[in-house]
Amino acid sequence: MSTIKLAPRYPRALQPKQAISVIKAVEGAPTLARLVSAARESQTWLQTIAPLLPAALRSGVQAGPIENQNWCLLAANSAVAAKLRQLSPALSAHLRSQGLNVQTIRIKVQMRV
Repeated sequence: MSTIKLAPRYPRALQPKQAISVIKAVEGAPTLARLVSAARESQTWLQTIAPLLPAALRSGVQAGPIENQNWCLLAANSAVAAKLRQLSPALSAHLRSQGLNVQTIRIKVQMRV
């Protein structure tokens, strides 16, 4: 009796590769690595100003993008945005006193989905 060899399920070039973690995938892609780095930096800035925010306000604020010397804070609603606008000069001054180079803080209300 002869044996029949079956063709591989995938051509060698298309065979599934070993799974890698998301962290390794991000580190291997320069564009994604820059985005992750920018997000971490923005989160660090938010942690720096958190003590200056009223406790009830903290949960309504998220770190947004940093572009050049401009930082964007995302507010949960218009009331949070109004308070952040009042506090923004003090927040900017605090960031500069910590050695972080920020000129302006923009406030944007998050869109509800």
